[in-house]
Amino acid sequence: MALTLGKSFDRNFNLRIPFLEGFYNIGVFFNKKSSFLLFRVDPDFSEIKAARHSTKINMFKNLEASKFCETFLKLHNYKNQNLDIQNQFHSIKDEYYLDVNFSINETITLSKINLDNERVLYDTLSLYGFNLSNHVNDFLFLISERQYIDRRMNKKIVRTTGLQISTSTALQTLDEFCIESKNFGKEGIEAPIMKTDEIIKLT
Repeated sequence: MALTLGKSFDRNFNLRIPFLEGFYNIGVFFNKKSSFLLFRVDPDFSEIKAARHSTKINMFKNLEASKFCETFLKLHNYKNQNLDIQNQFHSIKDEYYLDVNFSINETITLSKINLDNERVLYDTLSLYGFNLSNHVNDFLFLISERQYIDRRMNKKIVRTTGLQISTSTALQTLDEFCIESKNFGKEGIEAPIMKTDEIIKLT
C-alpha cells in the first residue's frame, strides 16, 4: 500500500503478522508531539494467494464505525479538564470472550512527564490485536492507541485508530455475529439457558 509521509509523522513502529500463507508487515506511524496515527500495510506473500482469498483492508479513525468493535468490544470515552479520551479499548464483552482471541498487547513508553510537580504521566503508544476464534489466520483487527500529554493544556489526550485485515469468508462470519448481537435481547429472542445437568464440573 503506497504511502507518502509528511512532516506530521516522525516515529514508526513495525509489526510482522502471520496471515494466510504469508505475512503482513504493518507500520504504525505517529508524531511524538501529537496524537496523530497512521498505518502502512505491506503484504509479504504472492498476489495469487491474496487474490484467491479476496483479502480486504480497512482503516477506522472512529472505532465506533467498526462492526468488530461494535459487536465484540467495550470502548471507553471520558472528558474533563485534564483528560480527553475517545474510544479507548476497555475490554472484550463478556458474552464474546470465547469468540475473540486477544493476540497482541504491546505498549511503548515514549517519555515520562511531570506535571505541576505532582502528577507523573507517561506518553505511550499501545497496540492491541484481535482474531476471531474461528478465523485465527485470516482475520486481524489491530487497535493503535496514542496517549499524548499536552503540556501546554496540562491534559492527557487519548486517541485510537483501527486496522482490519480480513478475507471475505471471515467478513461473512463477522456480519453474522453483528446481526446476532443486534437481535439479542429483542422481544421473542432470549439468551439460551443451560440446564444444570448439562454443566460439566471439574474438581
